Amino acid sequence: MPVYLWEGKNRNNQIQKGQMESISEEAVRAQLNRLRIAPTKIKKKPKDLLENVSFLQPKVKEKDIMVFARQFSTMIDAGLPIIQCMDILQSQQENATFKKMLKSIKDQVESGSTLADALKKYPKHFDNLFINMVAAGEAGGILDVILKRLAGYMEKAARLKRKVKGAMVYPAITIFVAVVVVAIILVFVIPVFQEMFADFGSTLPGPTLIVIAMSEFVKDNLHLIIGALIIFFFAFRKYYKTDKGRLTVDAMVLKLPVFGMLLRKVAVAKFTRTMGTMLASGVAILEALDIVAKTSGNRIVEKAIYSVRSGIAEGRTMADPLQASGVFPPMVCQMIAVGESTGALDAMLEKIADFYDEEVDQAVENLTAMIEPAMIIFLGVVVGGLIVSMYLPIFQMAGAIN
Repeated sequence: MPVYLWEGKNRNNQIQKGQMESISEEAVRAQLNRLRIAPTKIKKKPKDLLENVSFLQPKVKEKDIMVFARQFSTMIDAGLPIIQCMDILQSQQENATFKKMLKSIKDQVESGSTLADALKKYPKHFDNLFINMVAAGEAGGILDVILKRLAGYMEKAARLKRKVKGAMVYPAITIFVAVVVVAIILVFVIPVFQEMFADFGSTLPGPTLIVIAMSEFVKDNLHLIIGALIIFFFAFRKYYKTDKGRLTVDAMVLKLPVFGMLLRKVAVAKFTRTMGTMLASGVAILEALDIVAKTSGNRIVEKAIYSVRSGIAEGRTMADPLQASGVFPPMVCQMIAVGESTGALDAMLEKIADFYDEEVDQAVENLTAMIEPAMIIFLGVVVGGLIVSMYLPIFQMAGAIN
């Protein structure tokens, strides 16, 4: 429906402005009269020429979905009907893309569709976890509780993701800066010293000769080095997209000395948090395991979860296949076994998730504390070694003069 811009005066003779979506100008005028506003100007809002250019539109972020779930749960809890909630959420939404999406969802619900079915139209923004939990909430009449639980889950998952990104980004940036600094020294600084040493007429020290040879190699083959790195990057991406490649790389990642342990703890925290939230929301255990496996982010962990699903389908418990996979720690498997035997598996999974969230916090702190001195030593040895190697002939000449 078209959008109309209007201007009018209220009962106190004050000028008011706004916009309204309606089928015609007459319908807008009638609606304003019902609101006791005397319209003085009504015109159709001009279309945005860039409206249909998708990459120029604002992106719907994870934070937008979290705020939507939190506000939606509050309104449902207050007793407002779904249509009214969607109408309010749409009207106050500043992100134009998300606003359009919420309007479409509201229209589908108004036409008789369930909220879960309406959300399925946007799989990029509402994943299977979100949709299945909403469907369980609608079926059980506890949509407010489910949405609140979803918002809490998403906030904790986003916090966990930020911690892991922080742990990975710091060393990556430090290594990148170190490589750039070394490349600049080899390509631009060393040749200046090399020209100066050519006039000395004496034999240069071994470390200096090695550094000069490295500089000449990098200068002469810089285009080949950059090309090789680009080819390696794309070849690695292509290999990782294959089943065998992803299995191999994911297995290697989990076996890394320091990062591997951190990623294992993250995988446990994510699995237990997601599984606990879905079971507490009434999602069937086999369906929950299927969704958790697909969102695990690691093929080895995914395989382990699917083995659990197969075991449960055959009548076994969850703990035994988890123990056999070798991915999950024995303590986690034992706690899950206790949860299954007591009938409080969802609560036990939440406790494990809370515990491993703290473990991830501690692992990130330890990793950061260990990386900082290691990077300082690395930069000191590499950059300092290059500089000292180039000053050795000067020190040698000064000693000869003395």
